[in-house]
Amino acid sequence: MRRLLYLALAIFFGLLLAAFLTHGRGVIRNDPARGIDIPKELTLPLQVKAAFDGKQVYVRYRWPTAKRHLDYDVLRHEGGKWVRDGAAQSQGDYEDRVSMMIDDGSVPEFGRYGAYVMANTRMWYTADEATEDEVAAHPYLGVKKGQREVGKYLPSTRRRDNDWASVVPEPELSRLRNAGYFVDLWQWRTNRTNPIGKADDGAVAEARYSDEGKTIFFGTNWNNQSEQPKLMFDAKKKGLPALAWNDIKNGRLAAGDVVLREDEAVPFDPKHAWKDGDVIPRRLVRAGEGSAADVHVHGAPVWHDGFRDVTLTRALDTGHPQEDKAIRDKGVYTVAFAIHRTSDGSRYHYVSLPVSLGLDREAEVNAVSVEGGGAPAWDQAWTNVTLFYPGRVDWASLSSKRHAGSKYIEKGVPVKFRHSERQLARYGVEAVFANEIWRQWMLTLFAGLLLMASFGVALNLLLGRGRREA
Repeated sequence: MRRLLYLALAIFFGLLLAAFLTHGRGVIRNDPARGIDIPKELTLPLQVKAAFDGKQVYVRYRWPTAKRHLDYDVLRHEGGKWVRDGAAQSQGDYEDRVSMMIDDGSVPEFGRYGAYVMANTRMWYTADEATEDEVAAHPYLGVKKGQREVGKYLPSTRRRDNDWASVVPEPELSRLRNAGYFVDLWQWRTNRTNPIGKADDGAVAEARYSDEGKTIFFGTNWNNQSEQPKLMFDAKKKGLPALAWNDIKNGRLAAGDVVLREDEAVPFDPKHAWKDGDVIPRRLVRAGEGSAADVHVHGAPVWHDGFRDVTLTRALDTGHPQEDKAIRDKGVYTVAFAIHRTSDGSRYHYVSLPVSLGLDREAEVNAVSVEGGGAPAWDQAWTNVTLFYPGRVDWASLSSKRHAGSKYIEKGVPVKFRHSERQLARYGVEAVFANEIWRQWMLTLFAGLLLMASFGVALNLLLGRGRREA
């Protein structure tokens, strides 16, 4: 009986000590091996203004970022070899980036739930991402369209929400695209588009595509056989055949320096006296042509006093109705924004809920008319939009019965009527650590039951012992 009492007391006080020692540690922590890097700030303020004249629409974005981030994906000479630097999406070597999606009402689920409808199972850079071989073997996405990863896509392009490979037949895809079932996508990047005064113009439908024509960034500056770059800087135009690593890491280069342009490149010379610290960009960029180059930078983007300020412009109607959403005077559209900052790429970004954009119409963002054309005066007030960290929440889980809010999705209730951005950010983190949280909850439950049981046993033994002694 005494041994049982001592055992119960040992269990009781042992559990109390364990609770004290582990209090506040939690299960949410970054794990580079699993590609997990949660931002310290889960929400981000974005300011937006818009304007238009008879031909162009202008959208201005301003957001806080503590430093300018320029370098992205370079080849560095080290120990007689060329090694890749900046390959990891969360190691602090990713360029600043602003993205905007536009719809004219043809994708109603986007107007209610924004980019959530494009987040899908087995997407790239998730724990269960589809392999490159799986995607390449898909008869439509891989063989015909050349896709090598599962990216964003819209729900009606699949027969099943949770199956990236269940693409509807091509005639159905064509009918959907003809009906405007795609979302226009603009993406400005510090290194890969800004040096040539453009933003990448693409669309999301059954996959994420660049528009037709010559894309702004193209190819990889790497020869697999020789394990060295294909191209280098033309020293006659740039002064040197390579950049210096110390200049990149210490921020001594301007925006556009850490990029290899098609018109400034020459074939790589392996006989050059390369030295450690020489750097050649791994990505190649060019001016772009056709629909892929429809979006332009207006003015000079700036980074000043901890803020990025970028303005993009595009023709109201580009003449490419199956790739770009035509924007008209007095029209109202749905837009959503995303920001990459703090040198993180891939899914480590901030997104907004859907926002209405009206051209001289009442909306959350009102595009003012520029009398007589010319540059906007930008004398109207900013529209403040709260962005949030989305985590790895996918559309299949949101629309499944496992999600308590799926009944509201079935009824078409917009997400902003049910949740705030701060709530969604917390849910995003919880989704990343769902398994760890569940395991911790079960351990806590088990420990709590054991604690109560040991306390009850010890108390009964002590009371019984007291009665016997009395």
